[in-house]
Amino acid sequence: MPFGTATSFDWRHSARCRDDDPETLFVQGAQQRDAREVCKACPVRTECLAHALDNRIRFGVWGGMTERERRALLKRRPDVISWAALLESARRAALASPPADPDAPARTRRSTSARPAGPARPAAGGTQRHVG
Repeated sequence: MPFGTATSFDWRHSARCRDDDPETLFVQGAQQRDAREVCKACPVRTECLAHALDNRIRFGVWGGMTERERRALLKRRPDVISWAALLESARRAALASPPADPDAPARTRRSTSARPAGPARPAAGGTQRHVG
């Protein structure tokens, strides 16, 4: 179901937690990790998460993310105007791309040097000499 339609709130009827006690998703601390388990197999997880992010819902587990995780995501991406649109476009892109070959070797990212650019540091115990 597309996010931007007039029926965009109908996702709640398909939510895996629709018949559960809402209090199970509005818990604190470590209990939130357990509450996220309900979301793993939910068919409308993305819509639920987008709803919580777009509406800045501060409490509870939504779309498999805890309060803290959502706050961190919102802080990292203040540029996002519509999470529903962003998540829908990501979903479409994922569906359009071919599935990954499980037998292909994993790609590793080359790390860049942690040393800052600039003059070389002297060896331990030595001094740096200037040639002039």
